[in-house]
Amino acid sequence: MPDPRDPRGVRHALVVVLALTACAVLAGATSLLAVGEWITDAPPSLAERLDPRHLSGQVPSLEADPAAGPHLRHRP
Repeated sequence: MPDPRDPRGVRHALVVVLALTACAVLAGATSLLAVGEWITDAPPSLAERLDPRHLSGQVPSLEADPAAGPHLRHRP
């Protein structure tokens, strides 16, 4: 079910923010602006998959995720 709130009001766990930042840097982002743009362009399912509150005892494989895999391999 999609979150009906304005995205500016959604608070993410610190671990999700750090994981998304790490993904952006690994994908080639070299500035805060580039990290922000990468995170904005990332599929919403990526943040959901990185959220530990949604994990059911196993770590998701981002490379196996068809939505996240190509985005992680993309280097501008």
